Amino acid sequence: MIKKLARHIGEYKLPSLLTPIFILFEVGIEVSIPFVISRLIDVGIQGDGGITYVIEMGAIMLALALASLACGALAGRTGAVASVGFAKNLRNALFQSVQDFSFSNVDKFSTPSLITRLTTDVTNVQTAYMMIIRGAVRSPLMLVCATSFALGINWKLSLIFIGAIPVLAVGAFFLLTSVHPRFVRLLKKFDLINADVQEDLAGIRVVKTFVREDHESEKFRKSSEELRAAQIKAEKVMVLAMPLMMTMIYACIILVLYLGGGFIVQGEMTVGQLTSFLTYIMQILLSFMMLAVMLVNIMLSRASAQRIVEVLDEKPDITDAPDAIQERPENGKIEFRNVKFCYRNSENAALEGIDFTLESGETLGIIGGTGSAKSTLVQLIPRLYDVTEGEVLVGGKNVKDYGLVPLRDSVAMVLQKNVLFSGTIKENLLWGNEDATDEEIAEACKIADAYDFVIARPDGFETDLGQGGVNVSGGQKQRLCIARALLKKPQVMILDDSTSAVDTATDRKIREGLKKNLKDMTTIIIAQRIASVMDADKILVLDNGRMDGFGTHEELLKTNEIYREVYESQVHKEDE
Repeated sequence: MIKKLARHIGEYKLPSLLTPIFILFEVGIEVSIPFVISRLIDVGIQGDGGITYVIEMGAIMLALALASLACGALAGRTGAVASVGFAKNLRNALFQSVQDFSFSNVDKFSTPSLITRLTTDVTNVQTAYMMIIRGAVRSPLMLVCATSFALGINWKLSLIFIGAIPVLAVGAFFLLTSVHPRFVRLLKKFDLINADVQEDLAGIRVVKTFVREDHESEKFRKSSEELRAAQIKAEKVMVLAMPLMMTMIYACIILVLYLGGGFIVQGEMTVGQLTSFLTYIMQILLSFMMLAVMLVNIMLSRASAQRIVEVLDEKPDITDAPDAIQERPENGKIEFRNVKFCYRNSENAALEGIDFTLESGETLGIIGGTGSAKSTLVQLIPRLYDVTEGEVLVGGKNVKDYGLVPLRDSVAMVLQKNVLFSGTIKENLLWGNEDATDEEIAEACKIADAYDFVIARPDGFETDLGQGGVNVSGGQKQRLCIARALLKKPQVMILDDSTSAVDTATDRKIREGLKKNLKDMTTIIIAQRIASVMDADKILVLDNGRMDGFGTHEELLKTNEIYREVYESQVHKEDE
């Protein structure tokens, strides 16, 4: 795990190396200051050094303190650069991994959990890394150097803090072993509260429509309370650390003062030596305390590190074959050969026995009840999911034989949930083709029946859509998404119930525009309205993931009961 994370230090290796070097100088200077204090007291104040010696020693102390401060500041600077840079690289690597995930990979982790790993978990690891490159050098080095100086002054008094260290070590071990599982549970609570926030913000219109603000507030309050309880449970173990450490430090100081005073009376120590010894005692115990706290924080970050590595280690279910074809399909012919598909960790087939052929340039209408796997079927064409059994072919070749980029570049999808991004209308349309000209953009909008409402706005194509396209209607959003897809100049266009928010006349106008202007493009239309598919060359009727019928409108009216019932329930009602 450590090696996998360390790979992302990248270009921040130099500041990562400079930080412990600066710490080394800082510690060396800091442990020499008590020796100067001892000389100042014993020679300058109690001896015959006089005021001149005191001033000299004071100047040396000041110089040493400033040098130690400078080294500490430099270590802080390089440590911050290294840890923040490491976090940046780690976050980028996580985001890139998520970008490579298939839908099933994202389903495995869940969106809120991935957000927590990219934010909270990376911050925890960043903090731990800062502690490692600073504290992992400073604390052990200070322990060794200060202990050596203390033993040199009086080995008998040194037995006091040497005896205190095992007690502190037992306390630190208790903290390390008990705090990790509590923080694992805490991070899961973060996932849950992120899920509540994401769900509530995404469905804010539904919440307000059903006047469920109080319900959502209460649900969030409960999640916050669970997070608070988990955090207190995790933190209250760490709260014990500081009292334990400080109790041992003050107990050691009292014993040193008591016994050291006796040594001074007996002539075994000087006042200056006792003063410097006390300083070394503080340095030793504080360093041990810092080391214990650092280890606790590293243990806390271990839970975050494991969650991060889980994402980095996750292998995308869908990848290019070594000899993948890096060219777009020759045409838009689509074949499903006895296809079966099951979602991850599910034994029940979402699709089974799907077998049909659609010639290039033809239009296929897909109709079926809710949950009949219509969307799942079309997502197999650009390999958003891979089939469990059977084959899907585009242009006469299995979709697995193509590289993902050329395959998906040849297939344009307008999904059920229309997504626009922050930016202008033009910037969103250029997602389809970043090199598209103004004329091509205008033409795509005309085919999608979006041109008129766009140019009617004061800023036209430069209109800022806001986050998610909040300042356009559902029907306008759908038409912009269709125009964006058309700019790809795809060989296969999939409209997944993407005209549900427009009226029947506009729906017909869009379909006529597609047929007239893009004759060679294969089109697949998923719809609930029979009028949207009845003019298609072929119509596929799905029922619980199985083919219930396949043929033309006239053929299905004669042979397929489901299709006939839908037709009669919609068309006859309209006639009435």
